[in-house]
Amino acid sequence: LEILVTILNENDNSPVFAQPNLTRDVPEDTKVDTAIVAREELSATDADLDTIYYELTTTVQDTDGYFAIRGDNNPEIYLQKALDYDKFNSTTLLLYARDRPVTSPDNTHTATATITIIIKQSDTRAPWFLPCDYLHNDTSVCISSPYSGRVNISEMSTDPLLLEPGPIYAVDPDYTISDRIVYSIVGGNTDGVFSVGADTGNLTMNKIVTSPDSFLLQVMATQVSNVRKYSVATVEIKVINKSDYPPYFEKGIYNGTVFVGLPRRSFVYQAGDPSTPLMITAVDEDFPDV
Repeated sequence: LEILVTILNENDNSPVFAQPNLTRDVPEDTKVDTAIVAREELSATDADLDTIYYELTTTVQDTDGYFAIRGDNNPEIYLQKALDYDKFNSTTLLLYARDRPVTSPDNTHTATATITIIIKQSDTRAPWFLPCDYLHNDTSVCISSPYSGRVNISEMSTDPLLLEPGPIYAVDPDYTISDRIVYSIVGGNTDGVFSVGADTGNLTMNKIVTSPDSFLLQVMATQVSNVRKYSVATVEIKVINKSDYPPYFEKGIYNGTVFVGLPRRSFVYQAGDPSTPLMITAVDEDFPDV
């Protein structure tokens, strides 16, 4: 008598990941839909030869939706949404492998792989001139004010010019890269009166100015290793007459009269002359017509 015995496979094994812990560096400017971790690196095996079902989650708040898998049975991880280093620079993903669908009532075995994603800052932004203010609290955009200064007519200054709100200075806002910045004047420098230090940003004079016309310079800050990343700031230089004398008040003491009960912004009148508003005036011998 021949007896045929068929061994039925029981689901008594759990899926196994070859690499339960993975780390990947992902550049900030990686294009959407790019594969981050290949299917071959993440596929789990099951001694029961069951079909494996995958699910991907994140453990870091506000990093949902950036990474996804290709499908329930394809664990390849790809970039689903553009990255921004200023929002987050790392996250931890959990990939679950099950030998039954999530909704199955059958006994299910599960394995877990941990994928650590490190975001690497890319050279995505042009230099910022300082000081600057963030635009609506957005740390990815910083708006600087124009620089301004002055020189005396017919006088040669040998020192770097003093500017407001400060010296010409720019930085690479991609601070983990922090590329070196060089400076150049690209406009408004009539007759080559001014020079800017390529490395320092100091603005100096090459020759005297003989007319009272102001200068509106355009100074460019360029990254050394990526010349396509640059910014331009304006520098207004006013040409003035040299001031040799301080201003002074025409009187040492001014006397005025004010009436009780007057509303705000009412005139103060000259003492002894209640019909003439009190005026306090100063003069400067450098500017006799002002």
